[in-house]
Amino acid sequence: MDVNAAVAAAAAIAGVLTGVIAMLAFRWSERDLKRPTRTSLHTDPVLPPGVDTVLSVLRSSAVVLDEGDAVVKASSAAYALGLVRGGKLSVEPMLQMARDTRRDGEIRQVELDLPRRGTGRGEALAVSARVAPLGSRLVLLLVEDLTEARRIEAVRRDFVANVSHELKTPVGALSLLSEAVMDASDDPEAVQRFAGRMQIEATRLTNLVQELIDLSRVQNDDPLEDAEPVRVDELIAEAMDRCRHAAGTKQITMASNVWAPEGPDQGGGGRRAGGTTDLSIWGNRGQLAAALGNLVENAVNYSPARTRVGIAARRVNAPGGDNIEIAVTDQGIGISDKDKERIFERFYRVDPARSRATGGTGLGLAIVKHVAASHSGEVTVWSSEGQGSTFTLRLPEAGAARDRAQQHPGLDDEAGQSAAPSHRRATPDSLADSTAYETLSAPEVLP
Repeated sequence: MDVNAAVAAAAAIAGVLTGVIAMLAFRWSERDLKRPTRTSLHTDPVLPPGVDTVLSVLRSSAVVLDEGDAVVKASSAAYALGLVRGGKLSVEPMLQMARDTRRDGEIRQVELDLPRRGTGRGEALAVSARVAPLGSRLVLLLVEDLTEARRIEAVRRDFVANVSHELKTPVGALSLLSEAVMDASDDPEAVQRFAGRMQIEATRLTNLVQELIDLSRVQNDDPLEDAEPVRVDELIAEAMDRCRHAAGTKQITMASNVWAPEGPDQGGGGRRAGGTTDLSIWGNRGQLAAALGNLVENAVNYSPARTRVGIAARRVNAPGGDNIEIAVTDQGIGISDKDKERIFERFYRVDPARSRATGGTGLGLAIVKHVAASHSGEVTVWSSEGQGSTFTLRLPEAGAARDRAQQHPGLDDEAGQSAAPSHRRATPDSLADSTAYETLSAPEVLP
């Protein structure tokens, strides 16, 4: 009996010890599971499934923050804008928005002006920031760059204001002149004088509307849809013919190394001057003619009486294909350095009083700029006050013209010689038989 009791007591004690040991082992294992390991301390929060893929295709700059404001994920655009630096969000207003959203779960949006990274000129970067919760621990920040949109909106507002002003001027003049005609109905001379002024203002209004249409067409249409090889000599002949009357009125001589008008009044036809008649441009004939015509017309309008205007063309070797340069040189009033930066802006005029006198709208050079850009070319200007100006259109040569040049190496040699840099000042008379061109001399009044 004593032996059995002792065995039972020993078994009970062993069972209790086993249970205690098992309980301690279970508690110890739970403690080990809850204890952070060296690996777990450095494991980044996991993004919800699919979020990484969505963020990679967004156009907006994206930043994901954890509960400690550390950056979990950031797009390359966010780094480019300077939003993330050293693994932290560097824009304090956005960081405060993220903290507020993490606290109450509300979506927030704000527009900010940030200093542009890498510039010391104080330029502002306009952005729109939107913060939203992403799961229970993360916050998503989306930033949209509004700088270009604001610039376009400012340009649109300026354009509308300028158009309104330009249209209001001739319309108001027509209204006043019509009243003057009614009041002077019994004075035939006054009626005739006022009617002449009305005709001038009506012409000015027509030109303005037409150039607005041309500018809109140049900006919206693809000129290469109807592209064709356009001969440079024909473009120059058309531009000179367009300005023949105005040049004749001011006794301005127009000279070209491609097209030489015949006759003392430069009317009735012309002859090819030779040397560059093989030049062609690939593009829209109407737009190219309008652009070159605007340059020649400006040269005539802004030149003193009895001076010269030169138009010259040449082929210039360039990587990827030859270019055609067409230079229009005048002996006019010239352009100051501060005005040269803005002359291609719409409605900008160097001399508003002279522009009104010549009927200019302030859109001609803007059209030239857009035509050159749409044809993968450019327009440049050299000018000095009191010495005149040279506007140069640089456009790709037509492929057919390049093929002809390869079949006739002699033409390439001539082109290479004509394209070589020259430090001589060409005279308008030399343009008729030379492919070299430069700025004309200072204004020279013909006898």
